Amino acid sequence: MKFKIDWGAYYWPALAGFALLFVGNIIANPIFISQDNWRPVLLGAAPFIITTWAQTVPIMSGNGDLDLSVGPLAGLVNAVLAMTLPDLGITDPFSMIAIALAIGVVSGLINGFLVTVVRVQPIIATLGTFLTYQGLTLELLPISGGSAPPWMRVISGSVFGVPGVFFVFILIAVAWWLLGKTAYRRNLLAVGGDIRAAYTAGINVMWVRIMAFVIAGVLAAITGIVFTATIGAADPTIGTPYILTSIAGVALGGVAFSGGQGGLLGAAAGGALLFLIENLFSLAQVSIYYIQIAYGAILLAALALNSVVDRARRRRAAEALV
Repeated sequence: MKFKIDWGAYYWPALAGFALLFVGNIIANPIFISQDNWRPVLLGAAPFIITTWAQTVPIMSGNGDLDLSVGPLAGLVNAVLAMTLPDLGITDPFSMIAIALAIGVVSGLINGFLVTVVRVQPIIATLGTFLTYQGLTLELLPISGGSAPPWMRVISGSVFGVPGVFFVFILIAVAWWLLGKTAYRRNLLAVGGDIRAAYTAGINVMWVRIMAFVIAGVLAAITGIVFTATIGAADPTIGTPYILTSIAGVALGGVAFSGGQGGLLGAAAGGALLFLIENLFSLAQVSIYYIQIAYGAILLAALALNSVVDRARRRRAAEALV
């Protein structure tokens, strides 16, 4: 069987944009691709990419699903790992990682329950959990402090010359690939494409949507682990900026906000695009306030383009049925 590239796939514009900005960063800073610079580059890009991945899965389920709490949840996990657990004498990697992931699962179950069972609008439900997590983080950690356990140097450092955070990407990608071998990813796209048709086909729509929020929570928790390893401490405000970038990354990655189309490849390219833009602005010594303005403009433009492309896709699909 011959391998065939699908040039009409949703992720090609994001990959093309990533390639252009990658070259732009190299031109602006030739040491950008030096071997010594790969570790800080991947550590800087990781929160953009992983929070975008977290946002992608609920959005793929359609029906207005999204998770505004991914950034603050990552910040809460950062505070728990660097301050709360060490104070309790818990510093071994297995316990800390298990607790961090458990926080992500519980968050996903809460968000999923509010959206699918209580039927609160996703933007309202996750705004509530966002504010809750932000308040809890400030209660645990009013100011920056704490310290990361020594074992986290595996993530922030290198393993056999390869940046440790790279293996985090690989683990997530493999887990998503394995999930794609089950019926879940197909059901996720089906629910996002047409929830009524999915229900009629016998798909457990409620379970699919709840699991989407659980996956988002787990990925946000992984971001919190990466935060802790990267800065070696806890910062109560570290996760909040990634609310906007996670949504913008989804839009730039070609994931349909109406659901039914998307994946982690395009989302990774979208998140990486935002990191490359921020890196270029930093090289140009642009004020952080202008960077926020740029993110807002990028988000609006990406949403508009996403909407136009999605309408065209649905129109072609409707014409094919005639």
